[in-house]
Amino acid sequence: MSTLHYNSRIDFQWLLMRPWMFFGRLIKVLITLSGLAFGLASQASSNDPEVQKRLGRRLLMTLAGLGPCFIKLGQALSTRPDLLRRDWLDELTNLQDNLPAFDHRIALRTIYEELGAPADELFEEFPPKPIATASLGQVYKAKIHGQNWVAVKVQRPQLTTVLRRDLVIIRMMGVITGPILPLNLGFGLGEIIDEFGRSLFEEINYCQEAENAERFASLFVGNPAVTVPKVERSLSSKRVLTTSWIQGTKLRERKELEAQNLDPTALIRTGVMSGLQQLLEFGYFHADPHPGNLFALPGRSGGMGYLAYVDFGMMDSISNEDRSILTGAVVHLINRDFQALAQDFVALGFLNPHADLTPIIPALEEVLGGELGDNVESFNFKAVTDRFSELMFDYPFRVPARFALIIRAVVSQEGLALRLDPTFKIIGVAYPYVARRLLVGDTKELREKLLEVIFDKSGRLQIDRLKNLLHVVVGKDSNTDLVPMASAGLRLLLGPAGGSLRQQLLLTLVQDNYLHTDELKELLKLVYETFSFSQIATGMLQRLNPLTRQT
Repeated sequence: MSTLHYNSRIDFQWLLMRPWMFFGRLIKVLITLSGLAFGLASQASSNDPEVQKRLGRRLLMTLAGLGPCFIKLGQALSTRPDLLRRDWLDELTNLQDNLPAFDHRIALRTIYEELGAPADELFEEFPPKPIATASLGQVYKAKIHGQNWVAVKVQRPQLTTVLRRDLVIIRMMGVITGPILPLNLGFGLGEIIDEFGRSLFEEINYCQEAENAERFASLFVGNPAVTVPKVERSLSSKRVLTTSWIQGTKLRERKELEAQNLDPTALIRTGVMSGLQQLLEFGYFHADPHPGNLFALPGRSGGMGYLAYVDFGMMDSISNEDRSILTGAVVHLINRDFQALAQDFVALGFLNPHADLTPIIPALEEVLGGELGDNVESFNFKAVTDRFSELMFDYPFRVPARFALIIRAVVSQEGLALRLDPTFKIIGVAYPYVARRLLVGDTKELREKLLEVIFDKSGRLQIDRLKNLLHVVVGKDSNTDLVPMASAGLRLLLGPAGGSLRQQLLLTLVQDNYLHTDELKELLKLVYETFSFSQIATGMLQRLNPLTRQT
């Protein structure tokens, strides 16, 4: 069956009609996983970190040995702190997406079947060995007649059949064991497995991946710091994907980048900024930004390098509503409003709408407030995610299916950043980005979030919050252009969209039947210091001088 759409009911019926494909594999999987389950259950209660690390390693090796579907399952589980212990998750993040190369003759036959001509006619050069292998396919470096080098990805043989068979087995085991497992999800394991299956089948459709790459490229057309390989449509199909070749350095080791005169810290910031744009601005993101999928290239005009994304099989979207709530969650975190933050978790689906928030709010304050410290720069994202994993088992948190890939993307990006710079803190880039978006206020939702920042619940102006917001945006480490921000601020304050802000300012200045002139003076002083004539003039000169722009 050649369908590239996942349907658990149809696939189950399809497999029952083919017992020769089913029973032998089922017995092997049951024996393998039963042994694993016994080993995990017998030592899961141990408080010895080394024991738990060994168990996590055993889980990793078992899944890797069961083939492509289970490798992908392990990678998906690595983003689910509501399903597995944190120390096991740490091991699963090391699960490598690779298998031995399959026969070159099969790859040539696949190219012929998919593209209608042999490889030696389609390409001027096509090597006998792939340059990279993975669980779903392998990649060749080939050359188009009279043109440049390209990357040709060829899918593994019988992959659709193998995945359908194993997904049926995984779902059967999930449905049977789900009710007896100590999980507090609010929904069945079958739903989680179905979401995993749908995502996996989208990943193996190379026509879909080609569309993903082109859509992703369109989002960064005006960004000189990010590039995307061009899809060769005439040489691509459902099982073969051809794109322009990226000759760059993988983001693996700092020394490798520095040897190429590339700036690792600048590249990290570019990667994190582009990730934030994908999640909070574009609503469409690369869900697998690990070191093998990101390349550093020399600057186009002598700059310190730019990033190239590859492999667009695992992509996802995030709704406008979820983006707005996520932005608000950052605001509530910075304001230490843990009651509102708990409501954000409800709105995003991490908590049931009927959940009792009374014990959860102080738990959030303990975990997140302690890591926040005295200022936002002290916030350690990795430490928070580690501790938050423990909350998943103590309270009725769950990871909504639509957020599993978001978590994967953020975890991958954080791991990549820390690998190149152990002192890097993603929140140090994320908060200024959110602050800039709030201050520009180009949507109604963002203007409402801005009001939440600068006014407390009683309606009183919080000068310190506004000062902190401006500080992180225009601080010494910021490259923020003040011209558009000042322009947006004037439009917001004086234009039709600023009615709520003007009203709130007037109310706070005459609160308690008293004119708060001190607050007004402090506000005017803050605005003057931030947007002085010399700073605006410098910003305008930078906009006119192309040499100051990022390359």
